[in-house]
Amino acid sequence: MLVLKRLGFVMTALVMILIVLMYKGDLPASEVDAKYANKHSRFLDVASGARIHYRDEGNPLGLPLVLVHGSNASLHTWEPWVQRLGNEFRVITLDLPGHGLTGRVVGDDYSSVAFVEAINAVVEHLGVSGFALGGNSMGGGATWRYSLAYPEKVIAMILIDASGLPQWRSERVQSSDVGNERRPLAFTLLSKPWFRAIARYIDPYQLAAQGVRASYNNSPVVDQALIDRYYELSIREGTRDATLARFSGYSPGKVAAINLSVLRQPTLIMWGAEDALIPVSVADKFEMALPNARKVVYEDVGHIPMEELPDRSADDVRAFLRTL
Repeated sequence: MLVLKRLGFVMTALVMILIVLMYKGDLPASEVDAKYANKHSRFLDVASGARIHYRDEGNPLGLPLVLVHGSNASLHTWEPWVQRLGNEFRVITLDLPGHGLTGRVVGDDYSSVAFVEAINAVVEHLGVSGFALGGNSMGGGATWRYSLAYPEKVIAMILIDASGLPQWRSERVQSSDVGNERRPLAFTLLSKPWFRAIARYIDPYQLAAQGVRASYNNSPVVDQALIDRYYELSIREGTRDATLARFSGYSPGKVAAINLSVLRQPTLIMWGAEDALIPVSVADKFEMALPNARKVVYEDVGHIPMEELPDRSADDVRAFLRTL
């Protein structure tokens, strides 16, 4: 018994030493905002107390295209499409609660419902109706959830390596789609309570770098500036607390069946064949579930086609939107 107690003390001491050696404090929000905001950045105060960062760019007379980023990302991921599509379309992007320059919000609500309402707050503020809605990864999940909640507002969907239905995730636990050694290590660690207990204090740089390389399939677009963007936004004042609250609050539990067949909007499904986070088999499920969908799969591309393959992916979106 005494040996076990001593071993416990030693392990605790080692953990404390590790935390001290790897400690990294937050970056001031003002410093990060000054670096990553631009002339198009606007901030919307909503009733919940959140301050949502959004941008309204491109052709103000064009068809509105609202784009939603994925987990641990930000609206910056859409900049390649803004540059390529903005001459024809009005492109609206936003940082979801807990992300980017929106950051931590009052009440720490980072649920799918909160994401849907953040999107709605921005489009209502801008007076936009009848728009195409697209999202990547978690933002793709927010896209189909928003379309279920407000079907009258969405004329088309674009699902880019999108999060699927909760029941699909349960099915994947039993399949070879999980346990991929190439996926971002941070997502695996954040699912562990012991890691969340120390994650607030340690420097996440190496995790950010590994996560970016894995998500982008080691694409040539991954450079120091891209890694710095993910890293610095992740340690913006309050964001680590928001991330930990979001991952701590996740519980698959029992969920009501969701019927995507009621979404009859034209839908473009876009997927990287080498996605290490959400496999292309999920794209097949979306294609079967949605009655008016078509699928494009990009060879040698990972989880972020709009940045990894900006020209071709933007061309596909342009061609799709012109059919509406």
